[in-house]
Amino acid sequence: MTGAATALDSCGSADHQLIRFVPEEEITPGIATWKPSICPLCPAGCGLLVRVIDGEAEVIRQGRPGLIQMGLAKKLEGNPNHPVNRGKLCARGQAGLQVTYHPDRLRNPLKRSGPRGSGQFEEISWDDAVKELTGQLSALAVAGQTNALAFITKPLRGQRQDLVARFLAAFGAPPAIRFELFDNDVLRRANALSFGHAALPTVDLARSNYVVSFGTDFLGTWNSPVAQAVAYGQMRQGRPGVRGKLVQVEQRLSQTGANADEWVFVPPGTEGVLALGLAHVMLNEKLRPAAHSAAAPSLIEGWSRGLPDYSPGEVEKRTGVPAGRIRRLAGEMAAHAPAVALIGGAPLAQTNGLFSALAVNALNALLDSVGTAGGIFFSSAELGLGSRQPTAAGVPESSSVRGLADQVFSGRPRPVKAVLLYEANPVFASPPAWRVRDALVQIPFLASFGSFIDEMSVLADLILPDHSFLESWLDDVPESGALEAMASLAPPAMHPLHNTRAMPDVLLEVARKLGGNVAAALPWPSFEEMLHGAYASLRGRAGSIAATDADDFWKKMQDQGGWWSTEAKSAAPDAPAGARAFPHSSQPEFHGDEKEFPFFFLPYPSLLQYDGSLAHLPWMQETPDVISTAMWGSWVEINPKTAEHLGIQPGDLVEVASHHGKVQAPAILTPGIAPEVVAMPVGPGHEDFTRYASQRGANPVSILAELTEPETGSLAWAATRVKISRLGKGKPILFAGGMHEKPHERR
Repeated sequence: MTGAATALDSCGSADHQLIRFVPEEEITPGIATWKPSICPLCPAGCGLLVRVIDGEAEVIRQGRPGLIQMGLAKKLEGNPNHPVNRGKLCARGQAGLQVTYHPDRLRNPLKRSGPRGSGQFEEISWDDAVKELTGQLSALAVAGQTNALAFITKPLRGQRQDLVARFLAAFGAPPAIRFELFDNDVLRRANALSFGHAALPTVDLARSNYVVSFGTDFLGTWNSPVAQAVAYGQMRQGRPGVRGKLVQVEQRLSQTGANADEWVFVPPGTEGVLALGLAHVMLNEKLRPAAHSAAAPSLIEGWSRGLPDYSPGEVEKRTGVPAGRIRRLAGEMAAHAPAVALIGGAPLAQTNGLFSALAVNALNALLDSVGTAGGIFFSSAELGLGSRQPTAAGVPESSSVRGLADQVFSGRPRPVKAVLLYEANPVFASPPAWRVRDALVQIPFLASFGSFIDEMSVLADLILPDHSFLESWLDDVPESGALEAMASLAPPAMHPLHNTRAMPDVLLEVARKLGGNVAAALPWPSFEEMLHGAYASLRGRAGSIAATDADDFWKKMQDQGGWWSTEAKSAAPDAPAGARAFPHSSQPEFHGDEKEFPFFFLPYPSLLQYDGSLAHLPWMQETPDVISTAMWGSWVEINPKTAEHLGIQPGDLVEVASHHGKVQAPAILTPGIAPEVVAMPVGPGHEDFTRYASQRGANPVSILAELTEPETGSLAWAATRVKISRLGKGKPILFAGGMHEKPHERR
């Protein structure tokens, strides 16, 4: 930045002096500019266009607050040229604007000044902050304890992932610990075993005629919902004379279920049994040729014998779905090719989640829907842009948050001396038995790159606040959502408002100061230079950019918002080596005795607040839930028959209790949930997360058991049993168009 500061004449008291800074860019008053960006508010990686127009903003420059005339982001829209979202944008993406302008966003580096967790911090300079971080890391290196450093982050892609991986490897620390409550590691592992691709699929809904979705809320929160919603619209209305059918299998009516032609209830954890029941009918009635099944079904015991244990009658006993309905659904799928089966969400959050995913993959192989129009696709080529996400198989236990906590308490295989935190909050989003907060409190040094105080960063000794995504260089290589190979890239849409720095640039500066192997592994003076070097390799590939030279390619890639191939994916699945029947049981396990805890508990990702990471955005609190229309708080969804049996009326305050704790929230009665299931949205219930989310609602994760899927170690967040009881009349629930009360009264 090149602007200099000038002080206006004092007006009245010196306490009210106003500093006005010289603008840092040339702007034309009243004329808007649209700049590309990338939405980071869910894993999909949608492309954005940012409407930037001149305005006056309160900023921090050279350590002093003041006013400046600058280009300000005013509106976010989908980038119509981007292969993932093609101009569309969900409500979460629209609310991304509030990240930059949030009143509780951290504006300066902070150092802890009170007891850990007290929230007492003092502002320090960036020089002092970088010196503190470098000093802590240097001390580990001098002591020969570089492997005592841990880095907890949300799942990263592109050059941010590569930079963190390079930094840790050169320093001598273990790989980064990726944390995500609603992760898809079970599906990635299943796809690696079945098809040779440890990745999420891109679903070609637009060309599909029949879709059976096992718990997959692909129109709401799963995978790449905007891309899938666009394709679903084409599937239903984009082909004259053809209207694809959707069958949704789940326990609670999701947004996808509300749009389905047919809704099928099965008990939790039996989705894979139903999938194999459909396959049994197709095999034994010769509705599909077995030759199409390729390698994936070899992982299923009994496939070569026609799945005798999964006859419609046997499946009816285990799932409650009538045998006649199973035969009809199987016949419809086979007769309406191309057909595809999907699985995600709660079915994979069971102890038998891998079995269910392998069963659905085998069904897709039988349908010949892998790598073919109307089915599922995986990336056909590596772009060679750095390290990829590690697969779940063979990941050491210490590379999980749970494993890190165990390591802190045991000191084995080594002590943990320092932790770096980036955009992950396992204190809020992990079960109590993991004792994540207790473990973090014991670690000598914690540094956070967070932009807000939350349950994680409040424990930090040092906070180095990141730019918002609109103020940062961004890149992404979406895992799914587009049929083309692609990479997204965007420069900052606006100058930083506050005294913040981009996390990648901070790591690069620390690397230079550490010297040695770390400096050699990260030679770039800035993250921009790292991106420039990485994406230069795409210039020679056939794609969406025709450039005269390297500089022209770099400029056009920024202007467009990325690079994408002109050819759709067409790769067939790779046959996994040594495919064999997988021994995992088809029976799910649940925590809690059925007599004492008679209900299955279903915490589900909120369409608006997702996993709780967006609860601090007021638009996400104020927007009505798409199914219940409730706002500004928590609720418990109960079937009316269950409520009648328990004497619960709409709006009553109820308690949901497991072996691990209890939460309280008002009841919403809905026929869109099975009688033996109770559900709550994840998102509310933060202890510390700005004025809009703190102490509002209840956190359902706080009562979950610690059960996991054994192959991947992923939390089985749908495997807890609970009991519910009426406590009395609760505060009125705020609904869209209904009862209104001031939001602060619901705290």
